[in-house]
Amino acid sequence: MITKSQAEDKLREMMTNPNLIKHCLAVEIAMGAYADYFKIGSSDKDKWLVAGLLHDADYEKYPDKHPKVIVDWLRQENVDEDIVNAVAAHGFEFGIEPKTLMARALRAVDELTGLIVAVALVKGKKLANVRVKSVMKKMKDKAFARGGNREDIRRGAEEIGIPLDKHIEIVLSALQKEANKLGL
Repeated sequence: MITKSQAEDKLREMMTNPNLIKHCLAVEIAMGAYADYFKIGSSDKDKWLVAGLLHDADYEKYPDKHPKVIVDWLRQENVDEDIVNAVAAHGFEFGIEPKTLMARALRAVDELTGLIVAVALVKGKKLANVRVKSVMKKMKDKAFARGGNREDIRRGAEEIGIPLDKHIEIVLSALQKEANKLGL
């Protein structure tokens, strides 16, 4: 098993863009919230955190090979297959079937964290100013945060069996609790 500290080191080795690092941290936070929500034990929760932290680790240096480079590294390190699958399947467009609840949760939170951060940026750069209602409203505005795939957010919530508004609430609440870590 890779430790959270080793995952943080690998992330910082592969990624220098502070906004991309912030995204990985936000996904890690959201994964921790879902591990708690689904009552995942503490040793398995660490797997959820590692998967969230490393899911985009290779994106900055190897965008055309993403997520293959980080998946290959995880396999070389003999990381549990459930983490490997979660990272490999974290995007609907990758065509990899998520085999676990952890993998489905990672798909569910990835795009949503980006949208929530974007809403915070227009709400005084503070997560405390963001409400579920404002995220739902911005989801309908196709001109806002164009890179955020709304359909992936909806599909992700469905895959984990959580109504969209509740899904947003869980992730938003987790990010708000860790706002200082994200600088928001």
